[in-house]
Amino acid sequence: MSPEPARDWIGEYAKSHEHPVNRVCHMVGIPLVAGSILLFAVLFFRPDFWPIPVSLFVLGWIFQFAGHYAEGKPPEFFHDWRFLFIGLRWWIAKMRGKA
Repeated sequence: MSPEPARDWIGEYAKSHEHPVNRVCHMVGIPLVAGSILLFAVLFFRPDFWPIPVSLFVLGWIFQFAGHYAEGKPPEFFHDWRFLFIGLRWWIAKMRGKA
């Protein structure tokens, strides 16, 4: 994929997230993964806190892979790793009613 505006990347991402089950799984899974990444910062202050962000991270990815199983399509990042950074933008666009 060439360097394109964000809306083009989000549109491409949306093509592999058309099944309603996949959409729901991603609407849950993406914020779990994003939140877990933020919570990993807490480990600098509370090293015993690790089970929470790790659990949220794993659970978020389980939701997303389950959604792709229902969709019958592999995740876009299998084809282009840059799509790992588009999921959260797609989620925000969905929440704003723009995707």
